[in-house]
Amino acid sequence: MTEHNTDPLHGVTLEQILNALVEHYEWSGLAERIDIRCFKSDPSIKSSLTFLRKTPWAREKVERLYVKLMRSKRPL
Repeated sequence: MTEHNTDPLHGVTLEQILNALVEHYEWSGLAERIDIRCFKSDPSIKSSLTFLRKTPWAREKVERLYVKLMRSKRPL
């Protein structure tokens, strides 16, 4: 039998997560939801990825927001 991976982050890169969040919320909306400087002051994908890769608590918040977004977009 085939096992289905139930991890919503399986196969999704941090860059894909960040791009999806920026596309949906834009930088200003992302900064409102997650209070970190790299989303507020001259934000870019590159600088945000660097910060998130070095900061586990911030990455966790971003991943949780992404999972929440994907669940809300899922068709019923």
